[in-house]
Amino acid sequence: MEFSLSDEQRQLQQLARDFTRKEIIPVASEYDQREELPWHVVEKAFEVGLLNVGIPEHAGGLGLGMLDECLIGEELAYGCMGIFTILMASELGITPLLVGATEEQQRRFLTPLTEKPSLAAFALSEPNNGSDAAAMHTTAVLDGDEWVINGTKMWISNGGVAELTVVFATTDRQGGHRATVALVVPKDAPGLSYNKIKHKMGQRASLTSELVFENVRVPRENQLGGLGDGFKIAMKTLDKTRIPVAAGSVGITRRALDESVKYARAREAFGKPIADFQAIQFKLAEMAMGLETGRLMYQKAAWLVDQDQPHGYESAIAKAYCSEVAVAAANEAIQVHGGYGYVGEYPVEKLLRDAKLNMIYEGTNEIQRVVIGRALLK
Repeated sequence: MEFSLSDEQRQLQQLARDFTRKEIIPVASEYDQREELPWHVVEKAFEVGLLNVGIPEHAGGLGLGMLDECLIGEELAYGCMGIFTILMASELGITPLLVGATEEQQRRFLTPLTEKPSLAAFALSEPNNGSDAAAMHTTAVLDGDEWVINGTKMWISNGGVAELTVVFATTDRQGGHRATVALVVPKDAPGLSYNKIKHKMGQRASLTSELVFENVRVPRENQLGGLGDGFKIAMKTLDKTRIPVAAGSVGITRRALDESVKYARAREAFGKPIADFQAIQFKLAEMAMGLETGRLMYQKAAWLVDQDQPHGYESAIAKAYCSEVAVAAANEAIQVHGGYGYVGEYPVEKLLRDAKLNMIYEGTNEIQRVVIGRALLK
């Protein structure tokens, strides 16, 4: 067993850490309050090589592995989970092409994302369809050599600003997952519109949208895999991309711990720093325990992906465990800060608001438990 990172991975980690401290932390609160996507951060991430890192080398990208991506993700989330989601949701949008596209399709769709600051998106959920992913109402009808898409997608990160969106639709509403298809839709496709979802509890720097498809036409060559492969591509994608969510959750936990240690050393009560009290020390210890075990779990799951080994069970454990640890750590960080933790003067209230979404998106933690339970009983 080898737990150390390679020299290249340490350099990548340090690059992401420096980027977070310089570009993300100083603006995180501002864009959270404005509920606005900080495009200049996307541009700077592109400049330093931290955007769309999973694009393969044959398509002009860096071709980084899952562990590499997770190391970056932990650092980004330490600064702001909302900004993390902008960059990592683009990796989510790219992953169906890594899972289900031909090399020619990968070059055609992904190479342009390496030439300028660009985002991708993944459109599976619908207004009345979240965990029941096969029961989608968005339709795709073949008309000659074109697919015609009609319907609505909901909760789409980067929706409307992404250069390309992988859309999952059904060719037969009675056909279940065997009737699904995955289609690549460009941003400027006629009939595609979006509505920004406002007043989110957290992760407000990321753009979350409703996507509306009104007779949107895409060429048949924009189809990934065969007819009926859409659901399989979506599930394989989520098996991978929930691991960076776990890594992001560890980033939140680490930030909660660091902020709590700093505050506990500075704040005095009864004539001494509150860090001297066992009640505070126990809270810090719980955060540290969750941090260390969560990191090991997401790194194991990421390693399995990079080794081309089955990883659905491990990724489900990592996502559910790490997100719940993050919520607990952020909650305790507020308790350590007392009244100051409840207001925006300190960053810990934002950590709790941001962390909660990690228990919901990329498959709720209830769904993760279904995945885990089925694996145990298989």
